[in-house]
Amino acid sequence: MDDIRDLVTEIEALVGKLADARASITKRFIGQERVVDLVLSAILCGGHGLLIGLPGLGKTRLVDTLSTVLGLDGARVQFTPDLMPADILGSEVLETGADGSRAFKFLEGPIFCQLLMADEINRASPRTQSALLQAMQEKSVTIAGQPHPLPAPFHVLATQNPIEQEGTYPLPEAQLDRFLVQIDVPYPTRDTEREILIATTGVAEEQSHRVFAPAELIAAQTLVRRMPVGEGVMEQILDLVRACRPDDETAPEAVRDSVAWGPGPRAAQSLMLTVRARALLDGRLAPSAEDVAALAAPVLSHRMALSFAARARGVALSGVIGEVAERVTRVEAAA
Repeated sequence: MDDIRDLVTEIEALVGKLADARASITKRFIGQERVVDLVLSAILCGGHGLLIGLPGLGKTRLVDTLSTVLGLDGARVQFTPDLMPADILGSEVLETGADGSRAFKFLEGPIFCQLLMADEINRASPRTQSALLQAMQEKSVTIAGQPHPLPAPFHVLATQNPIEQEGTYPLPEAQLDRFLVQIDVPYPTRDTEREILIATTGVAEEQSHRVFAPAELIAAQTLVRRMPVGEGVMEQILDLVRACRPDDETAPEAVRDSVAWGPGPRAAQSLMLTVRARALLDGRLAPSAEDVAALAAPVLSHRMALSFAARARGVALSGVIGEVAERVTRVEAAA
C-alpha cells in the first residue's frame, strides 16, 4: 500500500512539472498542442520522434525550445546529400605528440549530445541515414571497432520533408522502426497563425525557461515505466497491432486488401509506453482505451506500408489505421 501511495505522490508531482514544461514550450511554439504532447510523450518514454511537415512550420523552433525546457545539451545537424557518416558520428585523426610519437585520437561528432536534431533527415543518402541506427537503438556508436557511449539521456528528434518533394530519400524501414512516434505537423489554423504573427514579429519574443534537469528527466522516464496498465488496455494494444498485419487471422478486410506489411512487436512495446505518457500528460494515474485509439496512428503509421494497388487507389494509411482502431475499440467495449 505504501508503494502505491509513493507512486501516486510521484506521479502527481511530475504532472505539475509537465504542466509547467508545456506552458513554457507553447510560449514559443504556439497553437500546436497535439504536436507538443506527442514529442513530450516520446521523450518521456525514452524514445525518438520523427516530425513530418513542410518547411516553415516551426519544427526547428520546437526542438530548440525543448532543449531549453528539458535542460538537455542539444545539437543540430543539417542533413544534405553530401553529408557523410563521419560528419555525424565523429572520426579518428592521427595526432603527433611533443615527443614525436603518433597515436590516433577520436574526435566526437555532433551526435555526442543529449538531444540531437536531425534536420531534413531524408535529404541525406541512405548510407548517412543508417549511421544513426546503432546510436538510436544502443545509445552508443562504434568507431574503428571501439564503442563510444552517448550521454544520457539521448534522444533524436528528426524532421522530414514530405517524400514527394525533390531531392529526398525514403528512410530505411529499419530506421523508421527506431522512431517511437511519427508526428505530423500540420498548417496552423487562422487564429493560431494570427497569434504567431503577433508573438514573433515584434521587438521582443517570449522566452522559454528550464523546467527539468537531465537527472530529473531520467527519473521521469523511469516513473513512466512504473505506471500500471490495465489488462483491458493491454489486450486492446495487442488486438490493434495484430489486426494491422495483413497475414494475421484477425486482420479485417481493409488491412488484407491494402497493407503490404504490418507492425512488429516493437510497435506494441511503443504503444504500451506511449499510452502511459499520454495519461501522465493528461494528469491521470493509468492509461485508458481512449489513449490507445489516439496514439494508434502516430505509433503505427511509419511501421506499416500500403501495397502498390492500394496506393494506386488513393487509399490513406491513416484511414486504414483509424478503421482498425475503431473496430478494436468497439469490440472491447462490447466485451
